[in-house]
Amino acid sequence: MLENLLDPEIRADPYPFYRQVFDSGPVLKVNDGFFVVSGFEEATALLRNAAFGRPDPEVLPDPDEYEPVDDQGRVVRSFLALNPPDHTRLRRLVSKAFTPRMIERLAPRIEDLAKELVAKAVEMGEFDLMDEIARPLPVVVISEMLGVPLADRGRFEDWSHAMGRALDPSFLIAQETVTAAVAARREFVAYFRELAKERRKRPTGDLFSDLVSVSDEGDRLSEGELVITAMLLLVAGHETTTNLIGNGILALLNHPEQFRALAQDRSKIPNAVEEMLRYDSPVQLTTRTALRDATIGEETVGEGAQAVVLLGAANRDPRANEAPDRFDVGRPSPKHLALGQGIHYCLGAPLARLEGRALFGALLATGRDFRRASEPVWAKQVTLRGLANLRLAFA
Repeated sequence: MLENLLDPEIRADPYPFYRQVFDSGPVLKVNDGFFVVSGFEEATALLRNAAFGRPDPEVLPDPDEYEPVDDQGRVVRSFLALNPPDHTRLRRLVSKAFTPRMIERLAPRIEDLAKELVAKAVEMGEFDLMDEIARPLPVVVISEMLGVPLADRGRFEDWSHAMGRALDPSFLIAQETVTAAVAARREFVAYFRELAKERRKRPTGDLFSDLVSVSDEGDRLSEGELVITAMLLLVAGHETTTNLIGNGILALLNHPEQFRALAQDRSKIPNAVEEMLRYDSPVQLTTRTALRDATIGEETVGEGAQAVVLLGAANRDPRANEAPDRFDVGRPSPKHLALGQGIHYCLGAPLARLEGRALFGALLATGRDFRRASEPVWAKQVTLRGLANLRLAFA
């Protein structure tokens, strides 16, 4: 059933398909070991339920230098792929460096960068939204935060894209996609391992330097945890925000009355960003494994069962949001799961929101209308939903 998401027509607009899944039941039992969750309430409960988590990390009997392992021989994962207590410890350490106060201090720089990118696009007249605005803004921001050279931005984007494609469930991806993701991961590990050596000798006050030195009652990140965390922050720090910007602007173009409403009252921008996250989520699905016997909605789930949570479908559950297929920048408090829920709620959510608000504010501040100069081309990922290309022209 979920292989339908690979169909180009469904990838361009998966929401009618999601509605069919939802109408079959907000929790759909495919078999005893596999469930699809599309209801908002049911998805929220599952993501908050400690009975559902991630499979244990694989033990590598003979790891090489590009595959960090812990002292038990387990593959080092980011906290996003761990269960408590490992998740709790690692996320707490990272949170000590990646703080809301640090993100808030970035606001002036992010606003200036957004204005620069939009001004350049206005000067060009016609431009590719993804190449000129949606990709550069978040990758420059997270690169500057981590203290990595912007000259390496192209490599980061290629590696991140390769790893992003491999986030799809295993039954939806080809072997060459997995191979490319493994190669990108090895490149990332090598890069951040060298950078860690430099920062230990000469801290520079950036986020990566803070991660090198962060401590919690004497506990520190191991080298493997450090490089994997930096990799997560770089990939997650720009892939999802890129899609928020691209999907959000496309939604405005497809709903000109909402574009006009936002242009007339820019105080609605924060709420509009939430509606964009709900309406066309940058992250469409996630998976969980039952760590013990549990329930999803009214379904009994045995230990080891797999659940695919369709976040994009849950965000359009009519029980959670009235007229959910309507894009409305004035919708009061849009309910969505675009940034996750529970212990895996997105650590970078404040940064994504800040970047989205800055970009849409800069765009609307020009007072210029813009239009599509080409049909949108969607990227091939399913889990991460975003545009590959979209040419725009200012009027």
